[in-house]
Amino acid sequence: MKVLLLNGPNLNLLGEREPSLYGHTSLEEVVSKLQELGARLGVEVHASQSNHEGVLIDHLHAARACGSHPMSGIIINPGALTHTSIAIRDAISAICLPTIEVHLTQTASREPFRHHSYLSDVVLGTVSGFGVYGYELALRAMKQHLSTTKELDDNSQP
Repeated sequence: MKVLLLNGPNLNLLGEREPSLYGHTSLEEVVSKLQELGARLGVEVHASQSNHEGVLIDHLHAARACGSHPMSGIIINPGALTHTSIAIRDAISAICLPTIEVHLTQTASREPFRHHSYLSDVVLGTVSGFGVYGYELALRAMKQHLSTTKELDDNSQP
């Protein structure tokens, strides 16, 4: 089981940028902790971050066709692109991989322009408002979803 952890614009500054909102944990620490948890859960976590929308889309496209071992699912924190990127929404829809959207803050309680997500109708679910712990919640939810889906697929085999 492989999961792509994809982080969007400005998340490379996690731990430094507005720590009162986003906390003091760096993205490197988040990735390391998630990879450790993934190892315990039997999930390989592959991580990438970009400040460029097209690069994020390229990662999404590559996730479905990663050689003979495509990713099983995506965990994405698209940052502010959540509220502006129809292109990322379309890429998620096109790749047909279960995807969970993560936000460190509770976007519904922030500025009005952050209340709408272009991704919410094409993702499996959204984890919002739990800080960096949201990534762990998302990974655990993804593992559960993939395990349940595999069980259903196994039971449908003759």
